[in-house]
Amino acid sequence: MKQKLSTLVAQARGGRVIRTPFLDSDDIDRRLLTGDDLNHRIAGGFPDARRVILTLHPAHIPEVDSGVQVYHVTPEDAAPHWDVQDFSVHLRRLGLDEDQLGDLREDRSGFLIAATGKAAQTIADLTELSGRHVTVAPIGESAGKSSKVREVVVPSMRVDVVGAKGFGVSRAYFQQGIDGGKVRLNGSPARASSEIREGDSLSADGLGRIDFKRVVNETRRGNYKVELDVHK
Repeated sequence: MKQKLSTLVAQARGGRVIRTPFLDSDDIDRRLLTGDDLNHRIAGGFPDARRVILTLHPAHIPEVDSGVQVYHVTPEDAAPHWDVQDFSVHLRRLGLDEDQLGDLREDRSGFLIAATGKAAQTIADLTELSGRHVTVAPIGESAGKSSKVREVVVPSMRVDVVGAKGFGVSRAYFQQGIDGGKVRLNGSPARASSEIREGDSLSADGLGRIDFKRVVNETRRGNYKVELDVHK
């Protein structure tokens, strides 16, 4: 850390909101973060994040955002296959500030990366990386606040039907998100009438991400029981 943690704590107790760049979670001495006059938040975009941002603020400020944004980046389906190390190398070629980059994880259909500041904006605007087309979907402050495999019954595979059922919201509410461009299917803006299939990823700003695992069976009434991996 460029400044000693004790100095940052003193500044926060003096009335300021202090936010560090990404740092190693093991470098934070949590014993210094106690006291009724001080609040703090440690966030890295993943429950077990190695690199995190520490936000400190006086107790009279009830809550502040984490400063972290997680993005799901999907390279086009073409050879050669990229692993985490490949993707990291290509990302470094963008000249992003390392202090603004958090953990990078490989996902079934791409990569998850935590970022902040200008680095986050650069990643959000990506359409190409090292000559390969990519799609980028914002996940939110956390890619893994909670994850639960759910089986739900739906009358069709439409995005608006499966999304509303999977996230546990009304279809009308989810439709508003689609209309506002806040819902993406495999990284691209989703249409209500689009069908979701096995292996697809559906993300919605503020709600999380659904990975469509499989159709379990078709019911006697013509509905479908489907298995979803819901990340909130």
